[in-house]
Amino acid sequence: MKTTITIKQGFTGLLFEDGKLTRALEAGRHTVGRFFGPKPTVELVDLRERSTTIKNQEILTADKVSVRLSLLVSFRVTDPKAAVLNVTNYEDRLYEDVQLAARRFLATRSLDQILKDRNELSEAIQADISGPAMQFGVTVLRADVKDIIFPGQLRELMNRVIETERQAEANLIAAKSRADIAALDAKSRAEVSTVEATTALDNQQKKLELDQALADLLAKNPSLVRVKELEALKDMGKAAQTHFYVGVDRLKSETRG
Repeated sequence: MKTTITIKQGFTGLLFEDGKLTRALEAGRHTVGRFFGPKPTVELVDLRERSTTIKNQEILTADKVSVRLSLLVSFRVTDPKAAVLNVTNYEDRLYEDVQLAARRFLATRSLDQILKDRNELSEAIQADISGPAMQFGVTVLRADVKDIIFPGQLRELMNRVIETERQAEANLIAAKSRADIAALDAKSRAEVSTVEATTALDNQQKKLELDQALADLLAKNPSLVRVKELEALKDMGKAAQTHFYVGVDRLKSETRG
């Protein structure tokens, strides 16, 4: 008996005649069957990317801590024939394989190791199940850890540890800021002192150079020496109670008087 069947985009139809798989039907309209004989059957296989959640898997870590794990696995059927013929239900099989892979991995890791790198768990599970999944026509795209749930007392302890770590980190940042400020202040003071010392040294050097230039000038011009002497006498004469005796022997004059 002839039958017309339409396969939607994103699906493949597996055609069974007399109980045997005869061919795969791509998306589109197909006329299948014979004029005489039993009606053929078509099993649809979804080829689109899908995901399944493995919830609340209670697993013991290597250090005997009980944790509950939820995983999100994304996959796609890439070999429809293998997906239908090699296992009873490929989705159930994938679910079981992910459970076992998670248990195998967590049994070799301590709680501290798991907390430090959750990505390692995801990558390990994907690597573990990818090979076996290919045997029943499924390609695993991702295996992400959604949640890790710990016992109540352990959660409280971890919250306190996290809070302590955050406070320690804040204190470290504050201490570093104070140290940076102190270092900048010390650096600024040192730079100011260096500039002041350099300026004083430059001024002293310039004064020495001026004194030396004046001495050289006076040595070359003796008449300037006399001018400088007269200027000195003039300045001294401005002071009160100052007397000058030029060319007179004061003691002899007083005696004669």
